[in-house]
Amino acid sequence: MSISNPVGAPYDERAADLVARADQDQWGSVGPSLYETARVLSAAPWLPGEPRRITYLLEQQAPDGSWGDGPPPYRLLPTLSAVEAALAVLQRGAASAEVTGRLTAAVDRGLGALRSLPPAGPWPDTAAAEILVPGLVAGINEKLDSPAADGGEMPSSGGPRLPVPGGFHGSAPARVAGRYESAGSLPVKYHHTFEGIAGCIPSSLVPDAEGLLGSSPAATAARAARSPATTARAVADLSAVARRYDGLFPEAAPLRVVERLWVAAALTRAHLPAAALATVREWAENIYDPRGVRGAPGLMTDADDTAMAVLVASLVGLPHGPAPLDLFHNGSHYDCYIGEDTGSVTANAHALQALVSHLRRSPAAQHTHGPRAAKLSDWLADQQQPEGHWTDKWHASPYYATARSVTALAQYGGDHASRAVRKAAEWTIGTQRADGSWGVWGSTAEETAYAVKVLLSAGTPTPQHTRALDLAETYLHTASHPDHRHPALWHDKTLYAPAAVIEAEVLAAQELLRTRRAAACTEADTERTHA
Repeated sequence: MSISNPVGAPYDERAADLVARADQDQWGSVGPSLYETARVLSAAPWLPGEPRRITYLLEQQAPDGSWGDGPPPYRLLPTLSAVEAALAVLQRGAASAEVTGRLTAAVDRGLGALRSLPPAGPWPDTAAAEILVPGLVAGINEKLDSPAADGGEMPSSGGPRLPVPGGFHGSAPARVAGRYESAGSLPVKYHHTFEGIAGCIPSSLVPDAEGLLGSSPAATAARAARSPATTARAVADLSAVARRYDGLFPEAAPLRVVERLWVAAALTRAHLPAAALATVREWAENIYDPRGVRGAPGLMTDADDTAMAVLVASLVGLPHGPAPLDLFHNGSHYDCYIGEDTGSVTANAHALQALVSHLRRSPAAQHTHGPRAAKLSDWLADQQQPEGHWTDKWHASPYYATARSVTALAQYGGDHASRAVRKAAEWTIGTQRADGSWGVWGSTAEETAYAVKVLLSAGTPTPQHTRALDLAETYLHTASHPDHRHPALWHDKTLYAPAAVIEAEVLAAQELLRTRRAAACTEADTERTHA
């Protein structure tokens, strides 16, 4: 998704252009995934474009031998994926001597990077890491113990085998597969990460579904390797994605639902330009589903996407209520999906926003949805960390979870919620960087936008609030330029960056800051007039 409007253009023009570009993009503005591309490279030698994927693998290796984004713990899974894929190519023996030499060196350096990681993490709570990590360790060790295609030894064949990192269990993939072999079916929740258990399940449990399995290229390639009858279909489906990503693959495709809902919600927080209203209303009408909403084809329905669909529908005036969220309610809050292992603060924050918006439009619903909103507000406030922030499994940064929680609690109101909001604002001010930005690993425009929304939600500004927002406005003005690359902070199997969503968050924060400044100037002029 290219940027067509200059940064200096008016907000309405830039926001309408962003909505139009998101509407025209049938895939979503996420970049290629090293993890996913390596999985396809390993499992799908029959797919055209392998030289491009090998080149990408080699080019993406960091100087320390690892692959991936973020700090070292986040590099565990992509590095395992890359090493295993390189070994798979070497084992096939079809690469040129020059490429073979480069892959061999890359494997040796990658194994060194893996052995230098902290033995017990802590590891991030990314999707299905508990089965993907031990499965890849087993695959690497198996290949290191096997001869190359020419009968010679594989790289590092004389070295020690990789241990399963602390916190993971080598038996996890087989244990999961065994559980569902006994049940006679594999839940949809495992489709997106099917590659993690593909080698452990009987052919009778291999899912048969149209399109990419679980919206994942890696899962689709693993299914074809496990069930050759699906290979022809996989070639067609994967080739379509590869054309969009220059021979590479994202972790989910297409990602239209998530992108459109999050973009719409972010822009509406500032204000939705009239030129974009019809498009966003059409998105909301098409996405809303009384049976629950799924983030991409082949995924489970989930409370996060369902809540956002309810919220956006309410914000643009569609008569769609929060009834679909009932599917996920567990008594005090919402499970993100059926069979969830760890809960989501931000999914519940979105649900609370959806309930509040609905109740404001339909006060008569207070007797049915009011008690649920009250209980959810208390639950959300109780999830606040002692320092004042929130964390969540869908994003690496506490600023995302904190902004979502504060927005919801501030909209709901009440003493409990207000105390949590004030505490979050204090934490936010206390963690601002010297350049006016915020960021968990470094200064980012995305996290600064979230922090701005925390402070703007906190009510009457103190001098500290005002100074922090002034510094943030200056930072966002200098950090926002068309060629800026936002770092990957969002969780799937590994980190990714949904460019259109981030652009919308930053753009909305800038507009909110501009509106704040304009209001302050008007107030000052009024005071001078009355003086």
